[in-house]
Amino acid sequence: MSTAIMHAKGIKKSFSGHAVLNGLDLEVKPGQVIGLLGRNGAGKSTLIECLLGLRELDAGQVSIYGEDVANLSEATRARIGYVPQKSDLFEWLTPDQMLAYFKALYPRWNDAKVEGLLERWGFDALMRNKAIGKLSGGERQRLSIIRALAHDPSLLVLDEPVSALDPVARRDFLRELVDSVIERGTTVIFSTHILTDLERVAVDVAFLKDGKIVLQGGLDSLLEKARLSLEDLFVEVTQ
Repeated sequence: MSTAIMHAKGIKKSFSGHAVLNGLDLEVKPGQVIGLLGRNGAGKSTLIECLLGLRELDAGQVSIYGEDVANLSEATRARIGYVPQKSDLFEWLTPDQMLAYFKALYPRWNDAKVEGLLERWGFDALMRNKAIGKLSGGERQRLSIIRALAHDPSLLVLDEPVSALDPVARRDFLRELVDSVIERGTTVIFSTHILTDLERVAVDVAFLKDGKIVLQGGLDSLLEKARLSLEDLFVEVTQ
């Protein structure tokens, strides 16, 4: 059995006395593609931020590649790609300037992938030299995805990555995710409220409710056992 690359044990996080994560456990193995599901306000974004060390835990521990997330080495950070729910790009830079900045931070950078994605996703010369703050929400989200994929991460964490994309852009992103990310064995944690998108890419699912993972397993086996659609299973587990 493969050794897990991410361990979360007993993690807790509260805001203003309200427990968002309440003793949550999670284990992620190499090559797993896990769809993280939960109702609005269930704490999916908070969980992702805690898993990546972006929020301080109230209790518990998280490790990635054997390192505590509070003290990740530069080498381990370079193995992780992250697309937040809200764009965190430098809005005063152009796309080309922003990508050049991040390229200098990573020991590995796939120029051919970046150029291919920019071309396929409509970033012509004019758009590439426009301030990021003047781009549409969908354009900024596509750029955030390109940045996360550019260094060929071993672990890719996506928090509602297609929420600002139109149906065509969503389809293109999911094709890219399957063809050039999942197929080469990248470990993926994918949070989304669009269940049809999740069914196209996820092998495993984890349901978040009351601050804990209440159900986790292979998507096909869970649906077969429950004899329900993913939508009906979601309602049953999270209500």
